Amino acid sequence: MYMDTKLTLKLDKDVIEKAKAYASAHNQSLSKLIETYLRSLVATEQTDDDEIQIAPFVENLATGVNIPVDLDNKSEYAKHLAKKHK
Repeated sequence: MYMDTKLTLKLDKDVIEKAKAYASAHNQSLSKLIETYLRSLVATEQTDDDEIQIAPFVENLATGVNIPVDLDNKSEYAKHLAKKHK
């Protein structure tokens, strides 16, 4: 059975404003956006090497950079290291 429950969070004002703008641009409420993110956290199993996977959406919030959904982080990092250590 699905039941809504109120939750109070203390977050940085700038983060809240940006998250509201993001939610609005994607025709979602901030509550629904957060619920979807939290649902994905608790539903996702950790990888074999116990790395926590960070959703592209979360990386976009943290950096402001648009990250393709199919980006292979490990491959890109290996390329970065190879270039760095030439």
